[in-house]
Amino acid sequence: MKIAIASENGIVSAHFGHCEGFTVFETEDGVIKGHEFIPNPGHQPGFLPVFLKEAEVGVIIAGGMGGRAQDLFFENGIGVIVGAEGSCDEVMDRYIKGELKSTASVCDAHNHEQECGEH
Repeated sequence: MKIAIASENGIVSAHFGHCEGFTVFETEDGVIKGHEFIPNPGHQPGFLPVFLKEAEVGVIIAGGMGGRAQDLFFENGIGVIVGAEGSCDEVMDRYIKGELKSTASVCDAHNHEQECGEH
């Protein structure tokens, strides 16, 4: 399975839609087999869920993400975990151990809603 983390310089991005890119971890049987960084191709409403689905991502992890973006990921069969903080490596370690839980936090009531994937 591939797990993508919206990231900025190796740290989980607080604002999904305008992150620097995605650190994508390849896992098998709970073991990380490798990772790569995919630059964000640009924020366009509805584009990133399809882009990551085409990259065979099964889960997206971010600090914050708009409700519509979360819905689009679910519609594309991609699990969503929001509210994550810290380095991508630490967050991935917690995910593998089953310790990373989504806060279901939706960015919609503050000035960052455009940055988190809302339109």
